[in-house]
Amino acid sequence: MEAWWIYGIGLLAQIFFSGRILIQWFMSEKEGRVLSPNIFWEMSLFASSLLLIYGFLRNDFAIVLGQLLVYYIYIRNLQLKSVWEKFPKLVRVVFTILPVIIFGAFLMWAKGNGILEMFSSKQVPMGLLIWGSLGQIVFTFRFVYQWIYSEHQGESVLPAGFWLISIVGSIMIVSYGFFRLDPILILGQGFGLFTYTRNLMLELKGPSKLWEGLFDRLRIRVRQ
Repeated sequence: MEAWWIYGIGLLAQIFFSGRILIQWFMSEKEGRVLSPNIFWEMSLFASSLLLIYGFLRNDFAIVLGQLLVYYIYIRNLQLKSVWEKFPKLVRVVFTILPVIIFGAFLMWAKGNGILEMFSSKQVPMGLLIWGSLGQIVFTFRFVYQWIYSEHQGESVLPAGFWLISIVGSIMIVSYGFFRLDPILILGQGFGLFTYTRNLMLELKGPSKLWEGLFDRLRIRVRQ
């Protein structure tokens, strides 16, 4: 059984992850449209750094992989919003090199225990690890999509596709969390599902327009 303080790090990370979504959702509901506030990206970066540490301490490559893939996209969004440069230089340096340190530590651990142990262990069967890793990749891809979309727009935005991918990835991670018996993943992603769905509705101006759009496409195909 893991030490309570390890779960404490993971829980704190999920509190910040859930908090960023809650704040973003409240601000979006107030404006009647999806917003991309500065605090969303600031909390994302801090939470991601904590979850990197948590994943390493739990020897869970799926968690570490997910954060490694998305970590620097958080920094890029802060740059697009002209916030990153306002952080003290030391803080920027620490946040920039943290993923490198964690990944390096993971490699050193793998070297001493066997590289295959990095991807499989008695605690995490290979099949389950693959499923969890796929869930993290899908969930992480939402930020790749968001990053490309934002670069095209020249500003940090959260488009409808971001929320749709979030829902799919979150469902996969929740199922992984149940099999892994990881309350941190279950609580964090379970809470997120509601806000992802609500943001998607806001972006599409309500669920009715989502269905209307789908039916319109079907009608066009039938006519053709």
